[in-house]
Parts: sequence; C-alpha cells; structure tokens
Amino acid sequence: MSNEDRDSPAPGTKLRRELGLPAVTLSGVGIILGAGIYALLGEAACMAGNAVWLTFAVAAAIAGFSALGYAELSSMYPRASAEFEYVRNAFGRRLAFVVGWLITFSGILGAATVSLGFSGYFSDLFGFPALPSAVLLLLVLAGILLYGIRETARAAIAMTLIEVGGIVMVILIGLPYLGRVDYFEMPFGVSGLLQASALVFFAYMGFEEIVKLSEETRNPEQTIPLALMIALAISVVLYILVSLAAVSVVGWEQLAASRAPFADVASVALGPAAFTVISVIALFATANTALLMMMASSRIIYGMASSSSLPAALARVHPRTRTPWTAIVAVLLASIAFLFAGEIDFVASITNFTLFVTFAVINASVILLRYRAPDALRPFRIPGSIGRLPVIPAVGIVSTLLLLIQLESLVLMVGGVMVVIGALIALTGE
Repeated sequence: MSNEDRDSPAPGTKLRRELGLPAVTLSGVGIILGAGIYALLGEAACMAGNAVWLTFAVAAAIAGFSALGYAELSSMYPRASAEFEYVRNAFGRRLAFVVGWLITFSGILGAATVSLGFSGYFSDLFGFPALPSAVLLLLVLAGILLYGIRETARAAIAMTLIEVGGIVMVILIGLPYLGRVDYFEMPFGVSGLLQASALVFFAYMGFEEIVKLSEETRNPEQTIPLALMIALAISVVLYILVSLAAVSVVGWEQLAASRAPFADVASVALGPAAFTVISVIALFATANTALLMMMASSRIIYGMASSSSLPAALARVHPRTRTPWTAIVAVLLASIAFLFAGEIDFVASITNFTLFVTFAVINASVILLRYRAPDALRPFRIPGSIGRLPVIPAVGIVSTLLLLIQLESLVLMVGGVMVVIGALIALTGE
C-alpha cells in the first residue's frame, strides 16, 4: 500500500477513542480558562470599571443558554464535525457549510488571539519580540497535535492544572483586599457593561469546542453533555472570583492600563517575584487554550472534509498517530496568517462575531429539530417547553443577538464579509 493510500480517509482509518469524562472536562476547563481572563481582563475593566466581575456573569448566563443547546445536539449527533452536523440536519448542507466555515475561523482566530496574549507575557519576561514568539508557539503546539490525541490530552490536562493554580493564587491574594472598592462602579454605565460583556464572551469560548471531541470520546452521548456543563460551571465561578479579587487589589484603572493584569495584581500584593510566577503561569494558560482551539478547528475541518464539504485531502488521518494531519497543518498556516490581523481586542471581537452568529443558528437548530424530528433519540434534553417550543434556546437567540449588536461597526463589517464569503463558497460548491 502506498503512503497516499495509507493517509487517505479510508473507512478503517478512524480517530482513536481515548477520552473519558475527566479528560474531556479538564480539556474544556483548560480551553475556557486560559483565553479571556489572562488576556482580556484589562480591556474589560476599561469598559466596565469595578463591575468587571458582572460582565463575566452576564456573558456566562448567555453562554449557558447556548451550552444547553450544544448539549442536546451533541447527544443526538456525536460527530467531530459538530456544528456542521447539527445545522445540516436542521437546515441543510448550505447553511451548515457557512456555520462550519465560521466556527472553523473562530478557532483559528482564537488561536491567533491567544498566542498574541502569550507573546505579551513572553516578551515581558524574556525580551523576545512578540510576533516571532507567537509563531514559535503555534509551531510547537501543532507538533503536539500531530503526535497524538492521548499526548495532546495529557499536555492539556497538565497545563490546565497549572493555569487553575494561577487563578486560585490570584483569588487567594485578593481575599484580604475584598470590600475595598465599590463592585458596582461602572464609569460608562450599563452601555459599558454590555460592551465589556460582549468582549469577555471570548473568555467562555471553548465550551462549544468540547463537542468536537465526540469521535475521540468513549460513550460520547452521555460524556460530552455532562463534561460541557461541568466545565462551564467551574469556569464561571473562577472568573467571577478572580475578577473580584483583581479589582480589590489594584482597582479598575490600573487593571485597564496593564498588559499583564494578573501579574500586576500579584506584584502589588506580594512583590516583583510574584509578577514572574504569575507571568510564567499565564504562558501555560494561553498556550493551553491555543492548543485546544487548534485541535477543535482541525477536527471540524476533518469532519467537514469527511462529509465531502471540503476537499478530501483535509480528511487524511495519519496511519500511526491517528490524527487528522492535513487539517492540523491547514489550521497552523491559517493561525500564523491571522497573527498579522491586528490588536488582540480586535481579533477577539471578530472571533466573538463568529460565535454569536453560530450560537444563534445552533439555538435555532434545536428549536427546528424539536418540530421536524420530535421522536429522535435525545439522551440529553433541554428542560422547559411551551408545547414543542423549547424556551431556553429561544432566549439564547435573543440574548446572543443582544451582544452581537454591541460590537463595533468595523467588526460587524468584517464579520459580515466572512459570512458572505462562506455563503458564496457554499452556493458555488453545490
């Protein structure tokens, strides 16, 4: 058999089912926690003031509505192609392609965003230029992904434990300072709070990536929905506590001016040595999130290619490592390209646009499938309905669109262009 044949997506070459509930849950916690809180806390404080903790609560509530939709759909269709598969069953292949296109870009943009966050901490610590640092990180992470899913999961779990330790450390640092500020002080009012909530929604990006591990998880119909809920709950509690601690120690003005907010909090409370410790932890946190975002994007590309919606070459699985190697390389190259897209908050906002549109369509898919396939097996079912209409997904659509309109006009324009390009590809591909 030739190498070409061995690398092709033959029926016998499948992704390896290695992951149980602890591994999937910790992978989810790792991808959620590392992104926004280490990279975007200062940006959010600039908009929301000492009420920055409330932005994480608002974003969490809205993320939770969509998370329940993902839980139901992932129990019905446990596939690596995830959103593409859900929307295809509800609305057909064309809209499914557009959603798959957007969610792939959200992972690629997210990896680029977080690697820029990594390079900020790395540059402060070692004086190495920021852009080469980000490129080097992406190359190393792609190597881990190519090595195997078991090894990727082990690396992710180790880095997750380190980053959780950093967040807990900041929470403990802040305990003696609690009560020193007004936690409802909002310099720009409710408008600033909502704009900050739209930005920090990026910090919850990751719960939806869990479903893309379905073809590498044992008993995915039960494991994936449960892992999704546990990971989101853990992240919400830690985000609110750590943002309360941060503003208690340094106040929102200093947070807003900081490139490395967690490290500055530790430095004020414990001295310069703590700055270094937190900065090192932040390196692991941001690297972990970028790793898991790249993994998720490569899996949806693999799933879409396996469904003939992308070139078959992108569905090739390496015969030894059983990883989708061509999809991983494609994600690597695209992530490096997007490093040049601009500042971290702008790239994060573009990522949020793709998430908001995707989540609205996912919630609509839950509703439509309740009518079109009422008797389909649903190992997890969202509670609360009026007739066949599930209430929570309907609220999810409205609340997600509320955050969408908080984004800047330039972000909406760039995101709209991405939607149009995806739609044109879907139409010409038919």
